[in-house]
Amino acid sequence: MRKRLIGFALALAATMGGSLTLAGPAQAATPAIQITKVYYNSPGTDNRSNSSLNAEYVRLTNRRSSAINLKYWTLRDKASHVYRFSGDFRLASGASVYIHTGKGTNTSTHRYWGSGAYIWNNTGDAAYLRNSAGTLIDSCSWGSSGSYTNC
Repeated sequence: MRKRLIGFALALAATMGGSLTLAGPAQAATPAIQITKVYYNSPGTDNRSNSSLNAEYVRLTNRRSSAINLKYWTLRDKASHVYRFSGDFRLASGASVYIHTGKGTNTSTHRYWGSGAYIWNNTGDAAYLRNSAGTLIDSCSWGSSGSYTNC
């Protein structure tokens, strides 16, 4: 019976002008919103000034052809410091938003964590982006050398 089914499938494929091939491994899809850069070691002395804190940031980029609402999405580190997009925030297609560690006035391209301490460890850490349902959308990790990483 099995040989007849295989023969039938091969005959059908030949009749249809095609062939039977096995699918290869699936390629990982580019996330809708991608962590594209983490500046984890702000320039100069780490003195906890607001300007030094805000020189530490994560850049998120929308890789889709339409705007995406990041309402209730979260960005966190390994120690579970969490930034939450609390209200409607639509990131346009191809646009980027910077999430700075310190305090500031939120705009369409710059958001502020409001922390008085550094979030991202200079000796190695990871950034995790989750959607409103808590599903991991993207992550980026780094070691102990340098000041930033392109993800």
